[in-house]
Amino acid sequence: MNLFDQLLEDSNKAFKGWDFSFIEDTGRVQSELLPWSYGSKARKYLFGAKSMLDMGTGGGEFLSKLLPLPDYTLATESYLPNVPVARMRLAPLGVEVVQIKEDDQLPFMDESFEVILNKHESYDVSEVRRVLKQNAIFLTQQVGGTDCVELNQLLGASLNPMYQKWNLQTAAEELEGQFNVLESREAFPSMRFYDIGAVLYYLKAIPWQVPHFSVDAYREAIYELHLFIEKNGFLDVRQHRFLLAARPK
Repeated sequence: MNLFDQLLEDSNKAFKGWDFSFIEDTGRVQSELLPWSYGSKARKYLFGAKSMLDMGTGGGEFLSKLLPLPDYTLATESYLPNVPVARMRLAPLGVEVVQIKEDDQLPFMDESFEVILNKHESYDVSEVRRVLKQNAIFLTQQVGGTDCVELNQLLGASLNPMYQKWNLQTAAEELEGQFNVLESREAFPSMRFYDIGAVLYYLKAIPWQVPHFSVDAYREAIYELHLFIEKNGFLDVRQHRFLLAARPK
């Protein structure tokens, strides 16, 4: 087996929860720092709160590191394979993980939470407003619609039309009718891949980046990208992130 074929095997590695340690802890992919810290913002808004909801908790990795949590803390997750992972991690912390199907149908009473956190998860503005208490906080960090578009271009893959116009301005305008925006930031940090195996592992974990992605369908373009990385040492692509903190009107 040559190096290229060995790296192709990385696309078959199991991915659980929201854990990229297979390529991050070995330094095979590195991301430029954002000009803000979502975790620090979360700690700021959680201070003194007695109730919170973490939307789209993944495998509970981030939430489990925010200790101490409010006495009443719940989490939602819509991706079925993540649910048992999150429950195993969060149950010992007293956090119930609720599986949901649609973000516009949250199974909670009106005005249930003082803080809602949402990292890289879809949401419905009216439903978020419904379950938030007055004077509460909605904090979200989102992946923008131009995230890593260079990967699509290099592979000759179409962009996902669902996300192309998703940016800070669009999200802020959607909130305006029911929220006052307290903070808003947007950034385009670099993400660097050091081998094609790391690229493939990433694309498998983020299936919406290249819809219907498979190694066989893009093998020729993947090989060309492998040669590019071997020659230049790395591949840089541009991420797209934005953050909003808002309070109900």
